[in-house]
Amino acid sequence: MSIYTRNYPRSAKLKVLRVIPSMNPVFGGPCQGIRNSVPCMERMGVHTEVVCMDDPSESFLEKDEFTIHALGKSKGVWKYNKRLLPWLVANLQRFDAVIIHGLWIYHSYAVHKAITIVKRKPQPVYVPRVFVMPHGMLDPWFQLAAGRKIKAVRNNFYWSLIEKKIVNDSDAVLFTSDEELKLARKTFRSYRPRKELNAGYGISTPPVFTRSMRETFLENHPRLAGKNYMLYLSRLDVKKGVDVLIRAYKKYKEEHPQFASLVIAGPGLDTPFGKQLQDLAKGNDDIIFTGMLTGNSKWATIYNSEAFILPSHQENFGIAVVEALACNKPVLISRQVNIWKEIIEAGAGFADDVSEEGITRLLRNWDETDGEGKKAMNEHAGLLFNTKYTAESAAKKMLEVMNNVR
Repeated sequence: MSIYTRNYPRSAKLKVLRVIPSMNPVFGGPCQGIRNSVPCMERMGVHTEVVCMDDPSESFLEKDEFTIHALGKSKGVWKYNKRLLPWLVANLQRFDAVIIHGLWIYHSYAVHKAITIVKRKPQPVYVPRVFVMPHGMLDPWFQLAAGRKIKAVRNNFYWSLIEKKIVNDSDAVLFTSDEELKLARKTFRSYRPRKELNAGYGISTPPVFTRSMRETFLENHPRLAGKNYMLYLSRLDVKKGVDVLIRAYKKYKEEHPQFASLVIAGPGLDTPFGKQLQDLAKGNDDIIFTGMLTGNSKWATIYNSEAFILPSHQENFGIAVVEALACNKPVLISRQVNIWKEIIEAGAGFADDVSEEGITRLLRNWDETDGEGKKAMNEHAGLLFNTKYTAESAAKKMLEVMNNVR
């Protein structure tokens, strides 16, 4: 029997706790997914709080209008925080449901441990439903990638010792797409969750593009004035395939000098890999690095682009991909971005292999699409977003999933 067995019902209004290592935007999609989802769920009558291991004085916490319990910075590769477990033990029973965002580090273990401790309290005891949202972290790529052999051995050991209990004891594992759900079954033999559910995912509708937004964009990026460009917008990480993109782009640009420029936007320029990418791009002035973009600067850069490109080796959803769709921009992605089938079916972009040859085909397909074809893809991109990936539709689906798990 699951350690998460509980009594029902407790309250009419659903109260949800989301547990995540950090709400820092530089760490990618999960924290942005929370920011997209929580306001919509609040309008649906769901009260949400977040607990994370960030310094409470961090500026990125200042604009959030929902409750965030920042317990201070974590330590080490496991991201241990001595305050998290006592906080969970003291607060878990205030909530109807807990969502663990991500795996492999201390926060997921702390939730499992806290539930065990709460269960030992004198009866009657209330224990919330517990959901695990892996955000792609159960994808077999992490165990099979050539550069991750040591980490794969570590993950096997950690899975056997701790993580399989967290996953298999949960009330349900929540995925952002059907593809992510199916891939998770291939990674560990002892993967036996009680339920697997596609809870969907979505983003808030972006701001409308304005003249002032364009003017700010041109002030910040004068090199892009009058230029057509493809946009890569994501972390500068080897998982994202951006090094393969640069090599493929340079070769294609040499053969097709009139092809669009390539803008590479995202955090990580000052990392060893980021510096490697800048060295790789040397000799081609049409490859432009901007660093991390936020707010109107980010949206203006998307709106001004021809198309979005993300040749990731592994991507469970791809918030930036959907942000591009929301701006009516076609997307050129790898088949390892788990919503690629939906993109192709909607006629909102192209998908291919994560290789120089595959990316070259993506660039060629776009280059050889005529004006009417590109205009149709723009329309299909916006339609796909509005019918499938809005924050409102994702929040509604998430709420239905949680209410149906008993």
